[in-house]
Amino acid sequence: MMIQTAPPGEKRFISTMVEHLELCSQFALVFGNEDFEKPEPYDEVLYTIGHHDRGWDEFDANPVLDPTSRFPAGLGSGPVPNVVTTSKRSPDFNEARHAYCGLLSSMHSWGLYNERYGVSQFRVLDGGKSVPIPQGQEDTVHWLLNGEIARQKRLKESLAADPATAAWVEEKTLLRNYKLLQFFDTLALYFNMRHAAEHSPETFVHVPKSVDEDAEITITPLGNGKYSVSPFPFAGAELQVQCDGRYFEAVSDAVGPENLAAELYGLPVEKQSFHLAAA
Repeated sequence: MMIQTAPPGEKRFISTMVEHLELCSQFALVFGNEDFEKPEPYDEVLYTIGHHDRGWDEFDANPVLDPTSRFPAGLGSGPVPNVVTTSKRSPDFNEARHAYCGLLSSMHSWGLYNERYGVSQFRVLDGGKSVPIPQGQEDTVHWLLNGEIARQKRLKESLAADPATAAWVEEKTLLRNYKLLQFFDTLALYFNMRHAAEHSPETFVHVPKSVDEDAEITITPLGNGKYSVSPFPFAGAELQVQCDGRYFEAVSDAVGPENLAAELYGLPVEKQSFHLAAA
């Protein structure tokens, strides 16, 4: 789950991974105009964008309290026990839909630990471009990531052997779709993990205009939930998106609630809205 920052002493906006993925999908569904091509294969890429981190489902359903932050453990808070297994669970989930979905999700899992294959400069809250490997879990992480390399090889060979999908795994096409996935993921993270007061101009690099050309897209906060985007990669001249979540107050007592899931998910679902417009 995503634990958004907040001013000291204030409640923090918490979104599940599924709610984060829904925001990713909102961007992906309207991506494309006369300057930016839509992804191809469309259905498989859109599915992966909306499901690429579904390995988090069980963890989000059973949250644990981080003893330091006193918020549920998650991205932007404390480490989630055994969360590294999402590196395999998410590609498993997507491969069940289609081999190409499994391939893109696997690349995402591997890339999180390897600076997103060098196609993104977005930094998460700890200042790094890669997910840090938890101390004591180095062997597990390397085993999981080696397994994803093997998965990618297997799926590429299978897709290349089928005339209907062979073009999908050509290097330029596959990299274009991976870069699109990273753009939508990191753009959503910009909103999911950072309080509006902490938003500053952010440039997203290697955003594909086509299989042969990338662009750098800069988002600039204007205040009151409004942002300018240049160049604008979406249909039309403006876009309104929103993300669901719950405002959670830090647990004050030492033990915490007996049922953290009931405490969190018993809170009303609220929305944060963002208006993006062409600069």
